[in-house]
Amino acid sequence: MNDYRYVGKNILRADGPDKVRGRYGYLADEPLYGALCGAVLFSSRANALVKSLKMEKALELPGVQILTFHDAPASRYNSGEWFPGQNDHPDETVLTGHVRHIGDRIALVLAEDRPTALAARALIEVEYEDLPPVVNIDTAEEMAARLHEDGHSAFPGRLEYGEVDAAFAKAALIAEDTITTPKIHHAAMEPHAVLAVPRPEEVLEIHSPCQIMFGVQHAIAEVLPLPLSKIRVIKVRMGGTFGGKQEVVFEPLCAWAAWKLGRPVSIDTTREETMVATRTRAATIGKVQTALDGEGRILARRFDITADAGAYLSGTKKVMMAMGKKASRLYRLPAMRYEGRALRTSTTPAGACRGYGSPQIHAITEIHTDLMCTRHNIDPVEFRRLNLVEPFDKDPAGAADLGNARVRDCLELGLAAFEWERRKSPSAEGRFRRGAGFACCTHGNGYYKTIYHDVAGMSMRLMEDGSAVLRAGVHELGNAAVPVLAQIAAEVTFIEPGRITVMEGDTLFNNYDIGCQASRGIFVMGECARLCAEKAIEMLLSEAGKIWEGPVRFINGVLHTGSEIISLGEAVRQIEMKRSQAVEVHIQHRPEFNPACYGVHFVDLTVDTLTGLVRIEKYLAVHDVGQAINPSFVKGQIYGGVQMGLGMALTEELAFDDSGRPSARNFDKYHLINAPDMPEVDIILVEKGEEGGPFGAKSIGEVATVPVAPAVVNAVNRALGSEMTVLPLTPARIVAHMAG
Repeated sequence: MNDYRYVGKNILRADGPDKVRGRYGYLADEPLYGALCGAVLFSSRANALVKSLKMEKALELPGVQILTFHDAPASRYNSGEWFPGQNDHPDETVLTGHVRHIGDRIALVLAEDRPTALAARALIEVEYEDLPPVVNIDTAEEMAARLHEDGHSAFPGRLEYGEVDAAFAKAALIAEDTITTPKIHHAAMEPHAVLAVPRPEEVLEIHSPCQIMFGVQHAIAEVLPLPLSKIRVIKVRMGGTFGGKQEVVFEPLCAWAAWKLGRPVSIDTTREETMVATRTRAATIGKVQTALDGEGRILARRFDITADAGAYLSGTKKVMMAMGKKASRLYRLPAMRYEGRALRTSTTPAGACRGYGSPQIHAITEIHTDLMCTRHNIDPVEFRRLNLVEPFDKDPAGAADLGNARVRDCLELGLAAFEWERRKSPSAEGRFRRGAGFACCTHGNGYYKTIYHDVAGMSMRLMEDGSAVLRAGVHELGNAAVPVLAQIAAEVTFIEPGRITVMEGDTLFNNYDIGCQASRGIFVMGECARLCAEKAIEMLLSEAGKIWEGPVRFINGVLHTGSEIISLGEAVRQIEMKRSQAVEVHIQHRPEFNPACYGVHFVDLTVDTLTGLVRIEKYLAVHDVGQAINPSFVKGQIYGGVQMGLGMALTEELAFDDSGRPSARNFDKYHLINAPDMPEVDIILVEKGEEGGPFGAKSIGEVATVPVAPAVVNAVNRALGSEMTVLPLTPARIVAHMAG
């Protein structure tokens, strides 16, 4: 085992005490004096033209101003595009007179305080010309012209390699299933908020709890006649996202209003507004076919995937294509054909959500795999042993190599710790049925060898008192990105993590970084922090050698010159005085690897066949993490991932009726897995190292939620002897199944 000073240790995060005491201020908690408070007028129709707005009563309130779609720029943008030239289809404007979902943006009401803005908004009367809503993704393609006039009925995508048809022609067994996954609300504690402030010299300053600050900058430049250099985006403290704040939602609107009026403008939202007006996990319908040879090896797979983008394309085509790219990185697939399409509907737009397609594609493949094994009397464990990838396999689809892929270790360790042989046989009689299930999964570590570039830039300054500042384009999401970067830098410099300040993102002062996405936080940014810290120590030694004349060594945080031992802080001071040189370095890191991380989750549960309620009796999560930088942070991500995945499996669904009205607008009807329902989660970490990651580490934040839903569904199906494939398995669906 590696003998690290800080890596692998459970070091507490500095923001913890303030957060648990409620002293950690978020954007809406710290209003800017003099800012206009904005209240968005949201549509109450799923598809309609706004014929008129009666605003006279609203404008009678003191200080009220109203900006409508008549005032707004006609520039269209794609909210999921984060870099110029990606050429994602633009179909969204800051405000619109053709509303395409309940919660679409019609106008922005502004006042000196939020109560007045809300009161004025309530006085506006909207006259609509209703159009037929497009709700069902089964028919969305043929009804597309009802929703958008741009001529796009669908946004297709395709991946293929190997001799697919030949493999199916010679198969000993062909299995097929269709699995449906739901729209899901991210349920971050902090609703969406943004502040825009005009500054001198035509600079527009945006404060946003975002995931991609340079993406926010790009989106605003698509709407306003400002160069990127005049748009400053500051990433502020965030109360959670899970992908919901990866895309821009209110930032372009707020920026435009501040630019137009020459006043600071803030927009805050309620839970209801966040649920109906921001982003969701894309619902999918996935048809999968598997061809096996006589020994049970996979010969080929075919996929037909439909993803519900909601009212605007956003990043859903990217998500849909990401699903296909991940399908060849778990099992050895000699041949694969993946055909997908993103369709727009009169529902809340979809976008990034923890896993970026991985939860959907693994629900589809792992539920299908277990159903196939059950129908054809194949042992599901032996099937995995026969077909799972091996360490250092190539990706036949042409993506990056899999790296030190330890999914087989996860499986075998989990089978033993979970006592699978004892638990695997279900109880098939009585009101309470018991069953066990498991599911495997994979995810990536950045964008290397994809169509998107990946680069991280950082600078570090060693301070005169032996502390340090690391300037990074990092976005702390609540996932401990900031303290982990400090812990990594501390391992190199021997400076205590609490004495290393890691600065979050600011487009004016930070180095360029593509943001917190694609599970690149540890593998890419963490490695950048390690390299930057190493370069700082190299500069320290180089400059010290010019003062003390001779070999200078850095041992356990101090400098050895041969005749004396010098502290880091003293060395920095001497270098500044005698060399007129600050010990400050800059680095850009371009990863040359994008390995896969893996997990296998096991669940033992009881189904009450009378009420349809499911109780988790035992849960085990086994993850290939390369190296845990901070085991407590890693486990925290897994606990949260399990909670989110249980919701996808059993309770969470944003459904819409035929008129496009959402079934839930708040947590009273949107059922999360709460603390009393959370099981104890046992965790095993597989730490076999990974080339290219800091001290061998790779990602955990997204992959932790990926196998949960299929593991639970497989256990329920095993308990009931059922073949349920429409998620979530709510009590109503389970009772309906039992009733036949």
